[in-house]
Amino acid sequence: MKSWEFTKIEGNKIKIDSWLSDTMGLVDGGCIYSTLFKYPEDGPKRYELILSMYPQENFRTLAQVTVFADDVPGSTVQSAKFLTDQKIRILNSVSLTGISDTTIIWNILADLNFAGEGELIKERFQELKEAGDASVDKIRHVSIKPANIGRIFREKTDLGSLKTELRKGAPVTYSDGYFDLSAEYGDILTDVDGQEAMVTLDPGSWLVSIVIFKPNTNLVKINMNVPDCMGSIDSALSLLAEEGINLISVFTKVMISYQTMDIEVVADLKNSKIGIEELKSKLPEHLAKQNGTFELKSIQAL
Repeated sequence: MKSWEFTKIEGNKIKIDSWLSDTMGLVDGGCIYSTLFKYPEDGPKRYELILSMYPQENFRTLAQVTVFADDVPGSTVQSAKFLTDQKIRILNSVSLTGISDTTIIWNILADLNFAGEGELIKERFQELKEAGDASVDKIRHVSIKPANIGRIFREKTDLGSLKTELRKGAPVTYSDGYFDLSAEYGDILTDVDGQEAMVTLDPGSWLVSIVIFKPNTNLVKINMNVPDCMGSIDSALSLLAEEGINLISVFTKVMISYQTMDIEVVADLKNSKIGIEELKSKLPEHLAKQNGTFELKSIQAL
């Protein structure tokens, strides 16, 4: 699943397309919490803004709860009642039938602030299940794991500094499909109008990351059609590596199984020796030398 898009900052606002806002649960008039980070001088990223529908102070008590229940009337209600009885606060969630007439799977981002440890909750469920309690007779299994949202906010890795937190913003009202950067960060983001940005949804944590690229970033979008077989992706992209072109995103999808695959690449030409026009001539030549049908569909500047 492709969970990102590229866009440009308009003035002091950034557009969040409807597919992404609908998935995350953003609605006009809703409040968005945010944290702004700055990246080191090296690399294409300049700033990153993390957006969420819940306050940052709640992150430490968030958990991923998965409920497996019988696919029968009343199972979701029973599941919700069990979680409520355990003082688990349900936040964003997705419920979907797994195998028709057999199992329904409910994936939940939940707040355990008043619930206690996840292992204790699972023990309570198991005790009720073993006792044949009717309050859980439609529930098959409950899994509770830490949400591990801290990985998105970490500022250092084993290799050194990753990014620096600049500010946690107060809630900002989401309006007309835009997030207003100036409301909380106008004194910092003073020169981002027209800059390239990548908006990414983290499905597990229901967070949105907005990466603002450095002004000298030279992004291009490349579409190719390649054989659906082992080795075709590295063959198609090897020229980009040889020319020092940094890949920002790669999206592949099978068009006809065992026949053709589509590759969509967004790349940064900033540190490459060639520009977009030279790439337009060299890449088709490179693809023509490969074994099989390789086709350059388009190259365009973002």
